[in-house]
Amino acid sequence: MNQKNNTYLQLINTVPKTLQLFLNVCLVLLALILSFLLIKELIEFLKILIADDSGDYKLFLANILIFFLYFEFITMIIKYFKEDYHFPLRYFIYIGITAMIRLIIVEHDHPLNTLMYSLVILILIISYFIINITPLERPVRSSSLFMKKE
Repeated sequence: MNQKNNTYLQLINTVPKTLQLFLNVCLVLLALILSFLLIKELIEFLKILIADDSGDYKLFLANILIFFLYFEFITMIIKYFKEDYHFPLRYFIYIGITAMIRLIIVEHDHPLNTLMYSLVILILIISYFIINITPLERPVRSSSLFMKKE
């Protein structure tokens, strides 16, 4: 019976470690792919600048924002490993704001959609502000629901 419990405990300890290793390998591969795409965007910048086509500023701005999206995702993956396998919420908010700005720049033909995208940016900024003013450590509450009855 004791050996059966030991095997069960080893399995319980091994499964999360195996899944964490799989997740880490996948994130490293994703970071490599994003790094390749980031370099590809730099090459696109150079092509746009060398072509000296000053009439297509929307394409240039869209490429800059795509570059920052790749950059933010790579930064988020780095933070994941530095902060003990935890994604900070603020990086998702940064990515959301950047994506919405890119959408406004690229697709601004419909005023109502542009207004909606602007409202989404406002909501993301407000949520970022709320995250910054709340303490990181939550106080421990003593709840009568979880207290042992003697």
